[in-house]
Amino acid sequence: MNLQRKPTAEEIRMAAGKTVPDVIAPGLRVVFSGINPGLYTAAVCQHFGRPGNRFWRALHESGFTPRLFHPSEQYDLLPLGYGITNVVARATAAADELHRDELIAGGKVLLAKIEEYQPACLAVLGIGAYRSAFGKPAAKLGEQQDKIGNTRIWVLPNPSGLNAHFQPPALAALFREMRESIY
Repeated sequence: MNLQRKPTAEEIRMAAGKTVPDVIAPGLRVVFSGINPGLYTAAVCQHFGRPGNRFWRALHESGFTPRLFHPSEQYDLLPLGYGITNVVARATAAADELHRDELIAGGKVLLAKIEEYQPACLAVLGIGAYRSAFGKPAAKLGEQQDKIGNTRIWVLPNPSGLNAHFQPPALAALFREMRESIY
């Protein structure tokens, strides 16, 4: 499939349960972890691939990237020191389709990835997913007290366009706060 071509409705429907490969390498500055891929993202096989997802804009407006990247440029994050993964690999139409047990199991897989790749920082994009996956029901947005080895943990809002609690300027400000704390 052409990476820039919009998927058909059938391709999106058929993406249920698919996975998107991690964009990850040892020793990165930050690994961003989404909750799980949406169907559009899985259909195009590009993290945060759905038009309207604010992840790429938040990265740029917070100073992580020198320009606004398109999801098809996801591997261009690696030379900048950034990677992308998910708490749960399975694509769904909405994150609320995930079961608590799936989030807990996904948290264990994510923990193992972070131990293996040892980034300076893990940024989990979704407070509810972090609370469930890591058994931290009282966690708040921002830097967490816990670490994974030497890896700092930050929790940021889910950048989905469905998350109306955080408008783009507020989302970028939180991303910027994290970036400034790790440099």
